[in-house]
Amino acid sequence: MEVAPAAPHVKRGPWLVALGAALWGTESAWRIPLNNLFAAEVIVFWEHVLILICFLPLLIARLREIPRIDLRTWGWLIFSGFAGSAVGTVFFTLALRSGNPTVVNVILNVQPLFSTAGACLFFGDRLGRGFFLFAGIAIVAGIFLSVEYPLRITQSFAQAGLNRGTGFALICALFWGLSTVAGRGVMTGMSLRLAASLRIVVGLFCMTIILLARQQLNGSSLWPSAAQANPGTAVGALVLLATLSGAIPLLVYFEGLRLTKASTAGYFEMMQTLAAVCITWGFFHAALRPHQVIAGVILIAAAAMVQRVQEKVQSSRD
Repeated sequence: MEVAPAAPHVKRGPWLVALGAALWGTESAWRIPLNNLFAAEVIVFWEHVLILICFLPLLIARLREIPRIDLRTWGWLIFSGFAGSAVGTVFFTLALRSGNPTVVNVILNVQPLFSTAGACLFFGDRLGRGFFLFAGIAIVAGIFLSVEYPLRITQSFAQAGLNRGTGFALICALFWGLSTVAGRGVMTGMSLRLAASLRIVVGLFCMTIILLARQQLNGSSLWPSAAQANPGTAVGALVLLATLSGAIPLLVYFEGLRLTKASTAGYFEMMQTLAAVCITWGFFHAALRPHQVIAGVILIAAAAMVQRVQEKVQSSRD
């Protein structure tokens, strides 16, 4: 029996995920300078405020849809906004501050391992043959990528070059990977524009609670002396972060996610790494040592092989 070709919009879905992820990858260009002006939580708070301003027309136009949202979709939305939009982004900002930005961005390629496992657990997606082999290779490669001086690891983690940045990046990858799964759940119960807008609302609510708990919801924390001394950099970088690297890719990403299985979407998100490495290595001179370059290539290749394995499983089910 001849298998019908996939519809054009289905083929387009993963590449929209890739485009959105690539635009997200530009955020290091703005987030790294902002790290010198604001606390990590404050950067994410302002980011959500500005994105929400951009999305207000979309949200207002879709308010009539809110009563039709079921509890399951609300649950996916709240988790997506909490894990991906708020907490994951805070840990990413902290990772850029604490570690080599290029290492941080490449480490995020373990994110699909979490999204695939989550899709298997919550949506019943099957794990293909070879998943654990390539996932294991990716994890080992990630370890070597994280260690700047592997021969010194028997002396101490500090001398080997391990720092908190790697740990923050792994936590970010966990939250973002699970957020991909939650985002897929959201798209089954509401429109794209409403989902994108409400995710930002949830994220802003979470960030407000975090700032209140940390006693940072005040003028001196929201606009510290460093930002006052560099208002052009502060405002310009925040606007670019919220638009070019925030609002626009979020809409593109959610449209792609609507047309793509969660177990597959995570691997097209690796385009974020390509864009991010070009920026951190090319503009901020955050270079890698030779063994880290090799480990990074192996990690990306292993993640791509997991994608291929999962695509075979998806094709057999369809």
